[in-house]
Amino acid sequence: MDRALTLAALGGRPVMPNPLVGAVLVRDGEILGEGYHRFFGGPHAEVEAIRAVSDQSKLRGATLYVTLEPCVHSGKTPPCTDRIIQSGISHVVVACRDPFPEVSGRGIDMLRAAGIRVTEGIQEHEATRLNKRFITAHRLKRPYTILKWAQTDDGFLARSDGSSKWISCDASRALTHEWRAQEMAILVGTNTARVDNPSLTVRHVTGPNPVRAVIDASLALPAHHNLFTQESETIVFNDLKDEQQGLVTYRRLDFRHPITTQITAYLYSRLLISLLVEGGATTLRSFIEADAWDEVRVFVSPKRFGSGIRAPALPELPHTTVTSGDDTLLTFERQLF
Repeated sequence: MDRALTLAALGGRPVMPNPLVGAVLVRDGEILGEGYHRFFGGPHAEVEAIRAVSDQSKLRGATLYVTLEPCVHSGKTPPCTDRIIQSGISHVVVACRDPFPEVSGRGIDMLRAAGIRVTEGIQEHEATRLNKRFITAHRLKRPYTILKWAQTDDGFLARSDGSSKWISCDASRALTHEWRAQEMAILVGTNTARVDNPSLTVRHVTGPNPVRAVIDASLALPAHHNLFTQESETIVFNDLKDEQQGLVTYRRLDFRHPITTQITAYLYSRLLISLLVEGGATTLRSFIEADAWDEVRVFVSPKRFGSGIRAPALPELPHTTVTSGDDTLLTFERQLF
């Protein structure tokens, strides 16, 4: 199962919104084949592992180790349970169940009904952490949400006029671009978009751009704003219209009520299962107050402003501390289910 988990992690961002899954086939102490889900729409890990076995007759009586319950429904690929049953595999070891409603428990039930022995819960904690985005999204019906900001040593996000470039150092900014490439969507609030004019794309590393999202209730951002380039789709959460204009989606929200839940529900409906929130202060605080976050990543710079816009306050939680160039990176992570 350790090997299956290592394989699963190789899938990375290209797999999303599907889960990361690895599989290893064993018989008489020998690994017959292995595989992992490589990209969205591609063959699943179980199928990759079965195909990798040069002598298919050896599958009869073999054990399949897989990091997530095999799927039982047809999507972009046929059900994995059917392929497993047809192969003659006699024992399937599953790390954790699939929370997706069309699968949850049904895959395991089908395998058992076919006479295949199923063992559950091996390395379950590690498998759950590996698929924290997928599992959180389908259990809570919202994206796995990471709040990120940079603050000065004396606790400010920006100067009084809202300007914040550049609090963090070059190493921290490069790391932020790595994070962007790992997540499906990225969000900023009105003031951050207006003052910083961010592109919210991946530039310092190689990787896919996330879907960009901005809160702009009155549609005040100019058409030449960096968020409206052709590099990636942009969602504009506003109070005026629902409309599609090329790569720009205008999504109307009810601003008479808290919008955080409305935003995350819409992103989930689009199967954008992970979200990086990069500011500003009002937007970050709204996610904290709505208890709609899973991680917080804070770069603390040695710079001091003396006054300005205060960084959000977090409850006292365990966190990790590492060095990022001249900065200190604090990471707060909520306990998973």
